[in-house]
Amino acid sequence: MDITKVGWTSAGRRLTAAAGSVVGERYDTNYDVVHLDPGGPLAVVADGMGDGPGSTVAGSTAVEVFVREAAVGDGAAALRAAVAQAQESVRGAGRTLAGLTGCTLTALVAAGDASAWIVQLGDSRAYRLRDGLLDLLTVDHTIAWVGLLHGWFAHDSPEAAAARYRLTRYAGHPDGPEPDLINVTLRPGDVYLLCTDGVSDQLTYENLTRVLANDDPGAAVHALLDDTLTAGGRDNATAVVIRVERSV
Repeated sequence: MDITKVGWTSAGRRLTAAAGSVVGERYDTNYDVVHLDPGGPLAVVADGMGDGPGSTVAGSTAVEVFVREAAVGDGAAALRAAVAQAQESVRGAGRTLAGLTGCTLTALVAAGDASAWIVQLGDSRAYRLRDGLLDLLTVDHTIAWVGLLHGWFAHDSPEAAAARYRLTRYAGHPDGPEPDLINVTLRPGDVYLLCTDGVSDQLTYENLTRVLANDDPGAAVHALLDDTLTAGGRDNATAVVIRVERSV
């Protein structure tokens, strides 16, 4: 298992990040994409939809374009523009492919003022561990999430299971939906997790909380991915763990 590690400094904060991915037992290929930018505080995960060529192309295209465009400016407007460009590029790539070309896109981008933006499109998630409390910062853009909120079905029903894979927003969607943007304070001691549903669907809240308490992001990523394999490896699984410290 290969774990990538980087360190960043932003607005008096030292961010230590690690990322990794495993194929699991369901697929022969990994349709997840992960990026830790070596030049600055930016992390992205994407999860291709389905198991065809459109899944592979969507993930790589969305991440490549978003990373490139996000480096051009800063702030919410620039990030929305970066996602819009990624949307257009994924849709363009899909015109030459049979089947669905789409993926999730979840990112953390430091804002330069001891805060960061969480960018969310799809059902890959962002969590924050602060003072021992694990918060889910994002919502899943799925019919399952909407159905549970409105009481359409029980969380453990067959209807909920089927709706889990019906995304309402994703990169490559014909209508180009906008992402959710959330601004968070980078407080020393915080730990952020970006992950695909191969992690969040297989590991419990208690498991995530325990592993993220590790002071070493690399060890935390390794443990999370190992735990997904122990849980059955039912999907590709990708995790980025970012720990915030005060810069010396």
